[in-house]
Amino acid sequence: MLTVLRINMPQLGESVTEGTVSNWLVQVGDYVEKYDAIAEVMTDKVNAEVPSSYSGVIKELIAEEGETIEVGQLMCYIEAEGEENEQTSSAPAPESNDEASVEQNMKTRYSPVVMRLAGEHQIDLSTVTGSGKGGRITRKDIEKVIDSGQTSTVDNTEPMSTQEESTAEQEDLEEFTPPIIRRKTVQAKPGDREIPVTGLRRTIAQNMVRSKTEIPHAWMMIEVDVTNLVAYRNAEKDKFKENEGYNLSYFAFFLNAVAKALKKFPELNSCWAGDKIIQRNEINLSIAVAHGHELYVPVIKNVDEKSIKGIAKEIAQLSNKARTGTLTKDDMEDGTFTVNNTGSFGSVESMGVINYPQSAILQVESIVKRPVIIDDMFAARDMVNLCLSLDHRVLDGVICGAFMSHVKAILENISSETTPIY
Repeated sequence: MLTVLRINMPQLGESVTEGTVSNWLVQVGDYVEKYDAIAEVMTDKVNAEVPSSYSGVIKELIAEEGETIEVGQLMCYIEAEGEENEQTSSAPAPESNDEASVEQNMKTRYSPVVMRLAGEHQIDLSTVTGSGKGGRITRKDIEKVIDSGQTSTVDNTEPMSTQEESTAEQEDLEEFTPPIIRRKTVQAKPGDREIPVTGLRRTIAQNMVRSKTEIPHAWMMIEVDVTNLVAYRNAEKDKFKENEGYNLSYFAFFLNAVAKALKKFPELNSCWAGDKIIQRNEINLSIAVAHGHELYVPVIKNVDEKSIKGIAKEIAQLSNKARTGTLTKDDMEDGTFTVNNTGSFGSVESMGVINYPQSAILQVESIVKRPVIIDDMFAARDMVNLCLSLDHRVLDGVICGAFMSHVKAILENISSETTPIY
């Protein structure tokens, strides 16, 4: 017996709540085997393939290319033999021999994104003309209505009691994922270039908004004398590159120092979880890797267990994956603390936005020659600023000051005796 079944957007990573369908790999009428890839989805800054949950024939593609849908939301229908799915009866595929029924079904099938935007802007969906298949209302249709400023409003809400309002506010605080809200309509002028917000840029924007909305940021900066580090690295870099085939970067030494400090001060290796603080056991450092106009944040796992050489090797591997577009979901997950090498762009002071849901991010600035007073005499020294952004719900100045002082002590005492490369 043939049964029409649903294929929904799967959970493609930790904390991932939605994905953008970048490319359908199948068409209506195609036969696919179970686990065959049916679509490419952009989520959490990487491309992932969505596998088919069944063997059968694709009956209808619901999500459009470029559309962002939430985890668990319907992507397509497939006709399979001898399969059972409890969702089928509650949301059957439209019958092909009843075009009017098909059109009406599609018009009233709203994605969570459409429902969210309509609710935020008080838009009556019955007044919106859909441009999707069968008249379905898409995100672009809602955004067009919002940008036009000609929204039709409807108010079906009833006043909440004081207790209900308090409960709702508490639930919002615990589960709120801030959307990108258009507080003022901005129109392009003649000669302006409009750049679509793609899955990658949208994910970055949403994460940054959530971080700044939910996390009370505080900042701290220290100055570190890394003259010994510069001399040590310069003496070893050529031989290292010849033997290993990749660079011995300053960044590897900074990551090593941070991992040691997190081992001593695990409070910074934590995250806020509503009614508790979760202190992570593993030290997995997220690092920012730029390629062109795109920014990726892959993760080096268990940094405290790796040598300088091991860290340098992973930096080289992840950077190469970013350049070639081969970063995987596993490369991007489970980071517990972020170290950002802003100094590679010539920056000397910056305040980073915390990588949600972590509790801190450290900016490593440019190493520059500065005049420093030593024993009442001026000396030219290699100096670097380290800038820490912290979640003030989890951390305070006392523990962060101790952490930064420990990182400073490690970096200022680097030598071949104290910090072996291998």
